[in-house]
Amino acid sequence: MPELAYLNGKVLAIQEAFVSIEDRGYQFGDAVYEVIPSYNGKMFKDKEHIERMVYSLKQLRFPEVSEEYLYNELNLFFNKAKLKRASVYMQVSRGVYKRKHYLPDIEKAKIQFVMTIRNITKDDVETDRKRKKGISVITVNDARWGRCDIKTVQLLANSLAKQTALDARVEDAVFISEEGIVREASSANIFIIKNGIIFTHPKTFNILSGVTRSEIIEIIKKKNLTLIEDFYTDRKLINADEAFLTGSITEVMPVIFVNGNQIGTGVPGKITKDIYDLLCKRMTS
Repeated sequence: MPELAYLNGKVLAIQEAFVSIEDRGYQFGDAVYEVIPSYNGKMFKDKEHIERMVYSLKQLRFPEVSEEYLYNELNLFFNKAKLKRASVYMQVSRGVYKRKHYLPDIEKAKIQFVMTIRNITKDDVETDRKRKKGISVITVNDARWGRCDIKTVQLLANSLAKQTALDARVEDAVFISEEGIVREASSANIFIIKNGIIFTHPKTFNILSGVTRSEIIEIIKKKNLTLIEDFYTDRKLINADEAFLTGSITEVMPVIFVNGNQIGTGVPGKITKDIYDLLCKRMTS
C-alpha cells in the first residue's frame, strides 16, 4: 500500500496534503505530536500515546479533544494503510487563525489534525546493525524550554543537537543541564547501569517521559532489578558499566562511547541486551 496522509478527516497521498500558511503550528510551533510504531500490522502502545497527546493538549490550553476521537481516527487511518511495519506520525495544531501571539478564543478555534504513515522496514536494517555494535554520543548544553514534558513540535534545539552530533561523526547528543545533570538524548530517554543498578532521570518537567521509557521501567521491575529514578551527572554517565537510549522508534539502543570515553567494555552489555529482548517480546506479541 502507498504511504498515506490524513488531513482533518480526509485520507490522501502524502504529496497531496497541504495546510494553510496561517496554521499556528507552522507560525508559532503551536502544536503537539506523537509517533507510534507498528509491528506485524499492529500498533504498539497506541492508547498510551493518545493519553500523552491529550495531556500535552491540556497543558497548552487547547480546545478539548477527546481520547476517543483521536483513537478512532488513528485506527481508521492505520487500518486503511495496511502497512505491517510502520511509523505513524500524529500532529494536532491549534489551527488556522490570523497571526497574533495571544491564543484564539476557544469558541473560534478549530484544531487541525494531521497524520502520516510510512513504512520503516528499510530503516530496520541499519538500526539493527547499530544496535548490535552500539553507538557513540556526545553531550551538549540543554538549551530547550522548561516544559520538556509536553511533546510539542518546538524541536529546534533538538534538531541542532542532533546535527551537532552528526557533525562530530557520532549518532546522537545527550542534553546536560548547567549543573551537569544528564537529561535525555535528542529524541530518546537514557538509562545507565552501574554495578547492576539501573539509573534514569526522574519524571519531571525537564524530560519527556517516553512511552517506551515507561515500558522499560516495567520490564526492569518485573525482572527484580534495582532501578533508581534520580538525578545523576555526566561524570556518572561516563563511568557507567552500560548505557542505553530508549524511544518508540529507537526501541533500546546501547551506547558504548560518550564524548570519546568508552562505556564499560566498549560493547553492548548483557543487562541492556536482556532488556531489549524482553521489550521485543512485548512489541511483537
